[in-house]
Parts: sequence; C-alpha cells; structure tokens
Amino acid sequence: MPTPESRPFPLADADLCVKCGLCLPHCPTYGQSRNEADSPRGRIMLMQGLATGRIVPSSTVERHLDDCLGCRACEHVCPASVPYGALIDAGRALLAEARPTRLRRSRWTSAVLSLRPLRRMLALLLRLHAASGLQALIRRFRLLGRGSLARLESLLPAPRRRHHHASAAVAAVRGTVAIFSGCVGDIADPALADDLAALLADCGYLARRPAAQTCCGAIDQHAGDPARAAHLAARNRAAFGDAGDPILPLATGCAATLADYPRLIDGGDGISRRLRDPVDFLLEHGKRLRFRATPLTVAIHEPCTQKNVIRRGDALRTLLARIPALRIVELDATGRCCGAAGTHFIAHPAEADALLQPKLDAIDALAPDLIVSANIGCALHLAGGLRRAGGLSPEVLHPVRLLARCRA
Repeated sequence: MPTPESRPFPLADADLCVKCGLCLPHCPTYGQSRNEADSPRGRIMLMQGLATGRIVPSSTVERHLDDCLGCRACEHVCPASVPYGALIDAGRALLAEARPTRLRRSRWTSAVLSLRPLRRMLALLLRLHAASGLQALIRRFRLLGRGSLARLESLLPAPRRRHHHASAAVAAVRGTVAIFSGCVGDIADPALADDLAALLADCGYLARRPAAQTCCGAIDQHAGDPARAAHLAARNRAAFGDAGDPILPLATGCAATLADYPRLIDGGDGISRRLRDPVDFLLEHGKRLRFRATPLTVAIHEPCTQKNVIRRGDALRTLLARIPALRIVELDATGRCCGAAGTHFIAHPAEADALLQPKLDAIDALAPDLIVSANIGCALHLAGGLRRAGGLSPEVLHPVRLLARCRA
C-alpha cells in the first residue's frame, strides 16, 4: 500500500484567504459550534500553521480539520476564489504525514470498495439479507434497539424492484458514452446503470461500462492520502482509455472527484474534460424521450457536490418538468448540507444527524411521494433518517431511476 505522498502544501492558495468572514453564514459546522476553528477561515489558519511549523499536529487540530464536511459552500461565496476543497485535502495530508495511523480506516474501506469481486459479494449479501426477511424483521420490531448498531443498520439500502426495460437497442446510433458507476453505487443500487443505459438508448446513444473501472478515489483523497487516490485515478484513466466519448458519473460525489483528476495524476484531464452530468446530457440529447403521466409529488434534494461543484442542478428541474402531472418541490430552500459528506455520516453520527434534522422536518411538512438525490451518500443518509424517525417514509431514489420509471 502506498504511503502518504509528501507534497508541498499550497500556501499561496491559502494566502488568498483574507479572513473576511463572508463564508461563515454558509458553513454548516461553524453554524453548529460557533467556534472559529470550525469555520473555513479558521481551518485555513490551522493549516497555514501546520504547513509553516507554527502549529504542532494534535488531536485537537485533527478534530477541527476532520469535522469539515467538504461541502465547499464557502467556495461558492468566496470573493477571492479560495480553492478550499484542495486546501482541506492538503491539510489532512499534512496530518497523515505526521500521523500515518490515521489512514488505517480509510485505506481498509478503500481497499474493499476498489475491488469489483468484493463489491459484488457485498451486493449479494445485501440482497440475501433483504430477501431472507431479516432486514424487515429487524426494522419492524427494532431488534437492534436505538444505539449505534441500529443506526448503522438503518443506513443499509432497502431492496429495490428491478425494472426490466423492454429494449435497450438503438435504432439509429448517434454516439457512444461511458458510464462511471461508482463503488458504493455498485453495491447499493446496481441496476441504476441499466436505467441510465435504457434512457441513453432512447436518445440514440450506446452505453459502455468499462469492467476495469474502480473507486473514484474520493475516500482516500479526502482522508489525506493523495498517493492512494492517484493510484485509483490512474486505474480509471486506463479503464476509460482515450476514446474521447463522454463519461457520465452516476453519483455527483464521484463527478466532483473525477473533475479533480488533473491535480492528482499527469494526464488527469483526459478524464475531467470528458465529464458530463447524466441528467444534463439527457436534457441536451433527449428530444426523443417520452414520459407517461405521473401524478406524484417529488422533492428535489440537491447534493452539495451538485450545488457547489458541478452547478448543473437546473438541468434536473427542466427535465423533470417534462413528465406530465409530476409536481416538483424543493426539499430545502436553504441548500444546507444534509451531513452525509462522504463518510462523515458514519464517522460523525451526532453531528450528521443534527444537520439532517431540518431535511426530515421539511419532508414532514411537504409530504412528498418521492425524494430524488443524485448522490448515493445523501440518499442513504436521508433514507436512514426517515427509517429511524418512523411515520412518513417516501422512497429516496436517484433522479435517473425516476426518469426510467416514467418512460412512456
């Protein structure tokens, strides 16, 4: 396993921050603690201290940097265009150089998720767990109580009906695209790629899914292990090749990481320049798409990676508006992070659940039939919170799944 790669901390980028504080009202963790060390400018000061040797790595510094969600809402409003996402990754890499043991959990998780046979095995175990009736029994009678184990079980995806599409044949081929399925998506929603392929076929596009693709590297990148992230990035670059066809990532979290490949590996722009948001691509090329009337209320949850990095959420609203009788509402007008944030909702359950609560309150008030989210972590976090709350439990699904269900 590669060791943390020593790279110079980008002090020049950190020095762009003039500590104006315009980011403070938009930072979810500062909103929770009201502690400057939990704000973007406070964390940048800590990282500057670490990089210059004025601050010694400690558990306190580690906590403040690890508690960052990486939502990048601060970037969205920063007048100096401070690249905060790159800075927090680099800051955690500084911590990993001083304390390599902090990478044990992320490396173990990454090792499992980057192996396709293990992902398939985990997906099979989840299906067997649901099919046996044990999952329903545990949840109905709360057999695990209400502690941490019960919370983890609530985050497991519920079984989904597989929609068998009449035909994915393309009568007049307009082009070929590549689908990046993502490691967690492979486990939690393996049929999602089939749904996207069917929609693409309706638009005249053949979809290929390179078998050698692996985890995008987000877990390692955000944990402070750039060498491991670069290793996975190189594997994906080789898997997708230089064909030049568009790459459509199913999860917005993966899309944000793939967009960062130029700073992870040489030739990373061979991936990043080909990236397209799947819904945006369907909107642009989907004049042939036809949808049946669907009289349901759908609440849109816009992931932070969609809102603050990709910034193409308008495409989803435009395309959903083409479904007859569908009523579209915004889940949360504030656009605040739900607390999922990669593995944050697993590693920091109390803080994550506190950030989730306003979303659950909004769901209770809106009473939607469905919730759509294009990020797998957000979807699992929202669905788990709804299960634990009991009562109203609308299905949480990827917008591509909804579009596929409504195909005429």
